[in-house]
Amino acid sequence: MLFSSIIFLFYFLPLFLIAYYLTPAKHRNYTLLAGSIVFYAWGGPIFIFVILLTTGIDYLLVKQMEKSATKKRKKQLLLISLSINLGILFGFKYLQFFVTNLNELLGFAQISVIELPEIVLPIGVSFFTFESLTYVIDVYRGDYKSLTSFRNYLTYILMFPKLIAGPIIPYNKIGYQIETERAISSQLRLVGFMRFVFGLSKKVLIANVLGETVSEIYKLDAALIDSSLAWIAAIAYTMQLYFDFSGYSDMAIGLGEMLGFRIPENFNFPYISKSITEFWKRWHISLGNWMKNYLYIPLGGNKAGTYATYFNLWIVFLLSGIWHGAGWNYLIWGAFHGFFLVIERLFLQKYLKHAGAVFYTFIVVTIGWVLFRNEDLSIAGMMLKKMFSFTFFESNVLDTRFLVVLFLSLLFAFMGLSKSIYNHIQNDEALFIGSNKRLAVLYPITIVFLLLSSAYLLAEGFNPFIYFRF
Repeated sequence: MLFSSIIFLFYFLPLFLIAYYLTPAKHRNYTLLAGSIVFYAWGGPIFIFVILLTTGIDYLLVKQMEKSATKKRKKQLLLISLSINLGILFGFKYLQFFVTNLNELLGFAQISVIELPEIVLPIGVSFFTFESLTYVIDVYRGDYKSLTSFRNYLTYILMFPKLIAGPIIPYNKIGYQIETERAISSQLRLVGFMRFVFGLSKKVLIANVLGETVSEIYKLDAALIDSSLAWIAAIAYTMQLYFDFSGYSDMAIGLGEMLGFRIPENFNFPYISKSITEFWKRWHISLGNWMKNYLYIPLGGNKAGTYATYFNLWIVFLLSGIWHGAGWNYLIWGAFHGFFLVIERLFLQKYLKHAGAVFYTFIVVTIGWVLFRNEDLSIAGMMLKKMFSFTFFESNVLDTRFLVVLFLSLLFAFMGLSKSIYNHIQNDEALFIGSNKRLAVLYPITIVFLLLSSAYLLAEGFNPFIYFRF
């Protein structure tokens, strides 16, 4: 079930909210858990049992870990949990990729290939696996006590606003909200609703429109693609990906607020960054924090010497790349970003303080997204070659609606005005301190955007989020 679907918007969500608000505060976790199970099982009824099984095993292992008298025993239980979680992730997400590449090598050696049935990837497997790992590792480190309630842990893993595509939230950042009765004011519900519609509009009215034309450009014969069209496709995809994923995060945060939860921000205008280092502090913040706290720092971070630091950065971003998908393009994309992070530290830091650094960062990121989009590296290579061939021809692929939306998306991503409007929607105090003039303006606009998004969905039908497949 998708947030941007008619079934979710007009059937599941209204019925769930009615049931949730009618449930006494101390029992709302039961309603949330039941609704989350229905939400996930709607599209993959078999996979809900995978989550329930692994979650139950993790819970029991962690309880045993905390009771263990020796550090050796604790480490053994930690390794068992890590093996189960990462093994399931590898089996569903990477085994097919591994076997396919192994078969190519076996073919060169004239050895019989390995037959493997098609494996269906559970939606959001990377996200809930990483959240499971945070709980296990935090308890092992002694940063957090194990839970006395399996229901609370299950609610944390299955909470539907962030189950499919994050943000990735460590239990120690949200556990206290699950374990206490949540007061949900009418103001918080309204702010959450507005934030949800804001994210829905970003997805439906911007990302989807840009995505349609990007797909059309990629379907063209290579001879018909010139430099301008290649750059437009690259920039449009750059905007599509941002509005698609940040739109989902806005919807997750808005849903959380409607349910009484504070879900942390996942994006902070990444395209105004002045370096790739800064970009990764603004883009997919929850993944960046996870990689930092659970991979980069345990590897030694920046305290293991200069060359070890550069090596650690490369390892983190190689793994970040392959986390996004089982394909060589994701690995290369991760290495690409790791390369620029090292280069910036070695040579460019003193030059990355001026406005021109925003242009540099945006170009590097845009080139990287060309690699990210195309699992077929020959297509990625063709588009990059076209981008820098400086040949120009006329094309009738670009319609007026696309150009208007592309312009508005660029304006939104780069202009301070859009940031101030965004902050009004994010910040409860900005809406409710003093008079309600801001609210009187924003609420009707929200309703208009909801109607426009609904009309688009009714006309266009299925429109999955890009990050659902990760």
